[in-house]
Amino acid sequence: MAASDANEPNAFRPVPRTGVIYVMTEAARLGFSYGHPDWANLGQGAPETGPIPGAPDRISDVSVDPRTSEYAPVPGMLELRVAVAELYNKRYRRGMKSQYGPENVAIAGGGRLSLSRLAAALGRTHVGHLIPDYTAYEELLELFEMFTPIPIPLDPERGYQATAADLRTEILHRGLGAVLFSNPSNPTGRLVAGPQLAAYVEAARELDCYLLMDEYYSHYIWDSAASTSGSVSAAEFVEDVNRDPVVILDGLTKNWRYPGWRIGWTVGPAHIIDAISSVGSFLDGGAAHALQRAAIPLLDFDHAEAEAKAIRAHFGPKREMVLRRLNAMGIKADAPPSGAFYVWGSVSRLPAPLNDAATFFRTALENKVITVPGEFFDVNPGKRRRAAASRFNNYLRFSFGPETAQVEAGLDRLEAMIQAARG
Repeated sequence: MAASDANEPNAFRPVPRTGVIYVMTEAARLGFSYGHPDWANLGQGAPETGPIPGAPDRISDVSVDPRTSEYAPVPGMLELRVAVAELYNKRYRRGMKSQYGPENVAIAGGGRLSLSRLAAALGRTHVGHLIPDYTAYEELLELFEMFTPIPIPLDPERGYQATAADLRTEILHRGLGAVLFSNPSNPTGRLVAGPQLAAYVEAARELDCYLLMDEYYSHYIWDSAASTSGSVSAAEFVEDVNRDPVVILDGLTKNWRYPGWRIGWTVGPAHIIDAISSVGSFLDGGAAHALQRAAIPLLDFDHAEAEAKAIRAHFGPKREMVLRRLNAMGIKADAPPSGAFYVWGSVSRLPAPLNDAATFFRTALENKVITVPGEFFDVNPGKRRRAAASRFNNYLRFSFGPETAQVEAGLDRLEAMIQAARG
């Protein structure tokens, strides 16, 4: 197709790649491909997908029959919606009068699509978002223009924590109708759990402000005092599933280690589920039917609990190893991650030019190691905040999601890279 004349109107506006997609595109330009033995992918947010000790057997075959070759219902297969609701009730709502049902669950083709449905359904309101947080929120909060995104910066000196009192102040002073954030946090590993999470839900209930909870890392909990079961969810503190303004997003991507399946779900009040399902009818048409059916056994309570327990046992030592080795290199974490599988590290103490995250990222790519610069998590929809530089220009996100051998290989190369810079 020939390029249009410069004087002709352009019907399309440029849409930037999200931070992690940009990072992976740059790596691909230098020869990276998935499974390439010469590369260490410490950047992309994907867990290892093979067998791990103590985990249930992995699904290796998905059958397709004439029924699953047809369209699935846009809100998702009824059987899968029932399975999701039952898991939340057994995990978090035992003995409570108000229980989730299939009408409280919508299935979508992955986390980004679940978020897009939710954003498209939001009305004219102020939506608070925390900084730093998941890179894809930036484009999400920019492209859907019915609502106004309001940044809530978190303080590194406080471990990026916000108390329930802080949340109340933000809601009241900024007139927020919703607050979006990941819990555990991507990238910092900050965790809101127990009494603090209960107080968040109470504040949202009293102030009529929706909590939009991205719980995609809720099996990766490293603070044993925060969870005895191996997972954390705001669902535990909801009083009435159809009245409390709590909307939860999760899926198979991280917590079940099936990122390629692109199966996610939204759990919340029935009227919200109805709204986002209506959005799905024109936005995407529904998730893959065969994969939805194959996912049903994964939502069994015993299966999910075994997977969460195995994740903690397997990924915990990787977390300790990465924290220890990065610290020895001079890369400092403001606070050890209490959840997720990332270390949010500052390179400010490294020798120049590696004390700049962008330079560190480029140099690491030359050594076939992928990381993610911190500026991508400085969520800034529409670039409305015009500060000269991001306050996270000295930070990077390091993932311990891949297999241990790949993580160790990546750390070895980073260590050699830093030693060379020191001369």
